[in-house]
Amino acid sequence: MNCYFKKYTLQLHKPGGTSRGVLLNKDSYFIICEEDGKKAYGECNLFAGLSYDDREGYEEKLKEVCKRLPAEKEKILSELSEWPSIYFGVEMVLKDIENGYRQIIYPQVINGHGFSIPINGLIWMGEKQEMKAQIVSKLEAGYKSIKLKIGAIDFETELELIRFIRKQFNADEVEIRLDANGAFGFNEAIEKLKRLSDYDISYLEQPIKAGQWQQMAALIEKSPVNIALDEDLIGVTNTEQRHALIQTISPQLLILKPALIGGFAAADEWKRLIEEKGGSWVITSALESNIGLNAIAQYTALGRSAYAQGLGTGQLYTNNFPSPYTVDTQGLHYHTNRSWDFSLLS
Repeated sequence: MNCYFKKYTLQLHKPGGTSRGVLLNKDSYFIICEEDGKKAYGECNLFAGLSYDDREGYEEKLKEVCKRLPAEKEKILSELSEWPSIYFGVEMVLKDIENGYRQIIYPQVINGHGFSIPINGLIWMGEKQEMKAQIVSKLEAGYKSIKLKIGAIDFETELELIRFIRKQFNADEVEIRLDANGAFGFNEAIEKLKRLSDYDISYLEQPIKAGQWQQMAALIEKSPVNIALDEDLIGVTNTEQRHALIQTISPQLLILKPALIGGFAAADEWKRLIEEKGGSWVITSALESNIGLNAIAQYTALGRSAYAQGLGTGQLYTNNFPSPYTVDTQGLHYHTNRSWDFSLLS
């Protein structure tokens, strides 16, 4: 078997506003293992400026891993806790090999008709009118869960956008979830959460910067709105640290992005820890191509929480890989009568 990696640049249909600036394109790495004309794929979704393993030596590590696959698979996985995106890719390619080189990662979720997962509609950051146009489009399409990024523009403007939704739909009709990406200071966050509580917000992700465990715990104690941790999970790479984080902060929810936290093994552990504390979780993709999205979707289909998941990113790119998935307001759908096309990676 020959294993190697390829770097691939995904191009966005239109610029995407995030807390880290405007995205025009995104690089990803793919481990490809080839045998007898069959290929298995694993996406190492390195997110520049956010991934714990966004550092020098990344491609060298990938080369080393590819040389040792698949013979040393258990040993490799045990050595990759400091390289979460590579762990994610290795885990994926090994499951693909194990299940017959068909991009079937968890065969138990693939039945005769495929599967569907409810998802939220994401509103990208931008000027007020841009964001309002996105909201109108999602609501007219019939989305029942809307996620807004906040903290980039004036808070009063953001409240206007939230009010715009709530004037038309109550919380039973449309869920509103928010993501601050750590934009607020502690005192500012308390005031803003008080004001947000008037609008039946489902939860707010990461109100303050990651790494402030005591402050986040104090904020959660005072907050009238449920708090979800996202960036706080990045770089927390062993069981003891994960347990300590959950015990210290006691969040209501965790946002689990497999590529950023160390794959599905890490996601399983985070799920167990938050459920033991009576909390819940949402699985979210992190701008993967359809290859990574496929693995995350199949993992999510194993057992979902009560929330709509954050998996609707497959349509962002002009040069994504044609796949068995479609997205609509009812969710992300896997169709057994559709096939993959990897010609762009050949």
